[in-house]
Amino acid sequence: MDVSQYLDVFIDESKEHLQNLNTQILDLEQEPGNMDTINEIFRAAHTLKGMAGTMGYKRMQNLTHNMENVFSEVRNGAAKVNASVVDVLFQCLDALDEYVTNIQTTGDEGDNDNENLIKAFNDFLAGNEPDADKEAPKAEVESKDEPADKQETEDKSGKDDDASWKKIKFAESQLVVMREAIKEGKNVIGLTVTVQESCILKAARAFLVYKAIEDLGEIIVSNPSAQDIEDEKFDLEFSLIVISDSDTDKLITAATNVSEIEKAIGGYVELDASSAESEKASEQTEDSNKPAVTDNKPAASEGAGNAPAKAADKKKPVVNRTVRVDIEKLDDLMNLVSELIIAKNSLVSAATTKGAGSNNVNEQIEYLESVTTNLHESVMKVRMVPIESVVNKFPRMIRDLQKKLNKKMELYMSGEETELDRTVVDEIGDPLMHLLRNSADHGIENDVALRKERGKPETGSIWLDAYQDGNNVVIEVRDDGNGIDVAAVRNKAIERGTITEEQAASMSDAEITNLLFLPSFSTAKQVSDISGRGVGLDVVKSKIESLSGEVDVKSVYGEGSKWTIRLPLTLAIIQSLMVVIGGEKYAIPLGNIQTIESVVPEEIKTVQHKEVINLRGSVIPIIRLNEVLGCESTRKPDEDFIVVVVKKGDVQAGLVIDELTGQQEIVIKSLGKYINKSKVISGATILGDGEVALIIDPNALI
Repeated sequence: MDVSQYLDVFIDESKEHLQNLNTQILDLEQEPGNMDTINEIFRAAHTLKGMAGTMGYKRMQNLTHNMENVFSEVRNGAAKVNASVVDVLFQCLDALDEYVTNIQTTGDEGDNDNENLIKAFNDFLAGNEPDADKEAPKAEVESKDEPADKQETEDKSGKDDDASWKKIKFAESQLVVMREAIKEGKNVIGLTVTVQESCILKAARAFLVYKAIEDLGEIIVSNPSAQDIEDEKFDLEFSLIVISDSDTDKLITAATNVSEIEKAIGGYVELDASSAESEKASEQTEDSNKPAVTDNKPAASEGAGNAPAKAADKKKPVVNRTVRVDIEKLDDLMNLVSELIIAKNSLVSAATTKGAGSNNVNEQIEYLESVTTNLHESVMKVRMVPIESVVNKFPRMIRDLQKKLNKKMELYMSGEETELDRTVVDEIGDPLMHLLRNSADHGIENDVALRKERGKPETGSIWLDAYQDGNNVVIEVRDDGNGIDVAAVRNKAIERGTITEEQAASMSDAEITNLLFLPSFSTAKQVSDISGRGVGLDVVKSKIESLSGEVDVKSVYGEGSKWTIRLPLTLAIIQSLMVVIGGEKYAIPLGNIQTIESVVPEEIKTVQHKEVINLRGSVIPIIRLNEVLGCESTRKPDEDFIVVVVKKGDVQAGLVIDELTGQQEIVIKSLGKYINKSKVISGATILGDGEVALIIDPNALI
């Protein structure tokens, strides 16, 4: 059995259970006596323990086992949840998250036993105040755990003269191997292991026993065979003959440490000349009655030994690239693919039929277009996942910040069910986390008296709202805190030489506020590890813009701030306006376009050395794309201009082009890391005639 094939599923499901535990323990902190929450936590911890055990991650299994013990006592009414144990539980979740991260990046859980957390849980069960920050003496933990382990071993490994391993009849080749081992001073040990009747995955438990035993010795006989065990062709019992330097008790302990093992019975295999001769005679005279036991060393090695070795060879970073899909969405895809095949066959038939008119071909092309559009929409729906998976971790983060900053604050979230492309969801977690930490650290006032003076409640509020707006998803992070001190930002910008005093005098408050998005720009008097963490708002901005999105901020000093992130629903296929500039074809994303205008040369004015047009009362700066792209315009100076008015947030600009060729659905292709100097070009697309058209990024231009 090679469990490495289940690693992706294990990581995905572990993260889900950990997030569920975070949410449930937050609820438990508010309602310590809620039995539904307590039962949900117990079930999640139990499932996590079983998963870790099946995969062979002992440390993770042990920690969740101790956590499960706590909630078993809480369920029974023998213990009550208090603030101290909630803190330990959150530290436990952080430790489990560290295990999962290690497994994802290296394939191994690491070597941290988290003994301080286990001791804190044991203290709680003993009626003492738990303290996970106090380091647990190793010997003390071992002495505490050891009696239970020993008792468990005794319970599970009582002496039994009828143990199945004693009934195994050996082949001559096996006897030779065992005699050689004894000559070398090794032990030959028989072991019969019984799986609990309630166990669902018997083969998985048997595999873990194999793995544990092979860490201590070499399995030379398995009854039933390793293949039969892997195929679950056994009841509840299987036997092993092992050559090992360890004693019987160590092998029994290793086997019974695997969860859902009822018991293990073991003893030393005694070999002498007479037994060997009798076995040989038995082989010759009683072949028909001999149990189906052969030299299983190769089979056992392949079934249980080589599998972990193969898994170890594959220990590469695991990247979460999975999406759970509703079966109905897959049915839709199958139906559309069927229609696509029908459309293709119809088109081929229309093209090859003699005398077929162009009308017939055109009809089939229109049908094909309809099917491909529907197929695209269905594929996009398959890729869409709720942003819930990202935002669900933030209530816990705000709870921790509340304690660390010694501020009272609450996080309110809405729109968690809003869906985004999976690739976008994976990337927006860090920017959102930074904005929330920024609100908690810089936004919410430190002085409670100041909040009261401003007519605000003592507890600060932070909101995280997500909603769909046309072909975009909008995520807002806002707070009722201090707001941005525009004067402080202006002074800091002048002090750093970012802008001159003359420039500052002519800039609006919104333009001054946007200076916060410049690299390493901060007005904080003291550097903290809460909101900054070595990452500025410039990183938030660049990350969002790399996803073809935009971010802006609005703030009222003394009242609060609102950060708005706008992201496209999908990154792969977009509707675009195809234009010609200097004889070359370009694409402008339709989502950015407000209007298309025809402007006579006389309407272009100059303000502060920049060209603008007055469009229905709005002064809009114009950008001549031929100058930006370094090419000659094909239009004469006295001809009317074609201006494509684009928008980024509240800012508009007019892009001057040479020709319009129409609207088209295009597939975005990356230009790769070698062609990334021009921020104006966001990618490329291949047109129907095979030509390559570059995609213009209006956000970068503005």
